[in-house]
Amino acid sequence: MAAATVAAAAEDQEEEGDKSPLDIKVYGNDIEKALKALKRQLQKEGLFKEIKKRSFYEKPSEKEKRKQMEARKKRLKAQRFKRPA
Repeated sequence: MAAATVAAAAEDQEEEGDKSPLDIKVYGNDIEKALKALKRQLQKEGLFKEIKKRSFYEKPSEKEKRKQMEARKKRLKAQRFKRPA
């Protein structure tokens, strides 16, 4: 079940943006380092957040509240890094 969820989340993410496919190179049979790089890349792309979000049903009212909070955080962060003109 988890593999299907990962595949569905990856497909949705591909549809949203035309990003290059995930490509992790393994040098000198160092699997641990490659796995760490893979996890870092997936975290950066927000795949873990997407899987967690899809694992339970979210009521439309909760979804709206979450989106408003995310937008508020995004605005505050942009305002914080905005250079004074």
